[in-house]
Amino acid sequence: MSERRKALGRGLAALLPGAPSPMRASETPAPRPALLGDGLRVVAVEDIHPSRAQPRKAFDEARLGELADSIRAQGIIQPLVVRVRPQGGYELIAGERRWRAAQRAGIHELPVVVRDVAEARAFEMALVENLQREDLNAIEEAEGYQRLISEFGYTQESLASQVGKDRSTVTNALRLLRLPGPVRELVVSGRLGMGHARALLGAEDDGAIERLSRLAVARGLSVRQVEALVRRERRPAAGPKANGTARPSAAVRDLTERLQRALGTKVRIVEAGPGRGHLEIHYHSLDDLDSVLAKVLR
Repeated sequence: MSERRKALGRGLAALLPGAPSPMRASETPAPRPALLGDGLRVVAVEDIHPSRAQPRKAFDEARLGELADSIRAQGIIQPLVVRVRPQGGYELIAGERRWRAAQRAGIHELPVVVRDVAEARAFEMALVENLQREDLNAIEEAEGYQRLISEFGYTQESLASQVGKDRSTVTNALRLLRLPGPVRELVVSGRLGMGHARALLGAEDDGAIERLSRLAVARGLSVRQVEALVRRERRPAAGPKANGTARPSAAVRDLTERLQRALGTKVRIVEAGPGRGHLEIHYHSLDDLDSVLAKVLR
């Protein structure tokens, strides 16, 4: 066991020739020369700053504690990936969990790989790394996709290719952004799974979605049970409505779907006659409204 532990401690140097050995909380770091441009270097932990564009928002405290214990015993095996900040220091691209856990473990300096990349590429790298590690919840994943589409000009096809996913996977993830805010929070907290969330979208009405989501959590319903609830919810509305208005045309449904993907929120188009009607854009907080306005007025 002791020989294996010793070998693990040399992991960084073995993977990256010329790299520094992993540091432990009990060791005093020796002065090291600064490197210019892209490359591996060791920097003070306080000189590393999390990215505001980090797609991951939730960090499991118990797992952070376990990682801190591992770092305390074995040191940092895999370097963080950062880029130079114009105002000084470094901005994290990949490795925020390791950065947070290292501080808990009392590590004062960390090995980093410095990359000279633009903001869009840095965000893309952070998103892909989290997806590969399956570290994002469904809402964080959807928000990451939406940012790459709305801010950096990706199409769903090019985005799917870039992150190694099927286009349908990206499309289904983006649909989750149509959920009301309280239901998104249930997904983020893990009280609702992605399958439950996708089933709830079939209710189409925000009030019904919230009510059914609370019922699903309270009763611990399976995805199939939620799907059955949604079908019962929609059954009275099947066919022409009581006021005589028909179901929206295929063209209107397609346009509605495209607007919802572009704006990241629920949209409703109401036809009042040939070439007439009105457009409803839903928001659930002032932040949602600011996001919609930024996209519409851009």
